[in-house]
Amino acid sequence: MIITLDAKRRVSIPVALAPAHPGDQFEATFDAEEDTVVLRRVKRKSNWLAVWKECPVPMDDLPPRSREYPKKSKL
Repeated sequence: MIITLDAKRRVSIPVALAPAHPGDQFEATFDAEEDTVVLRRVKRKSNWLAVWKECPVPMDDLPPRSREYPKKSKL
């Protein structure tokens, strides 16, 4: 499949070639010897809320936070 740059130097990749969604991120590298551009999809960052929900320790078991300021050490 041949893909052509547009006037603004953008490349559009057909969905049939590589399914992607708006907002997907890719790492682009150029190989001068082969004269090729390689795109690798970068994993999306995990959803912190989903990770928090999977936490094996219930929040009730955590020790309470101290409200006191740290003591200054005397040198």
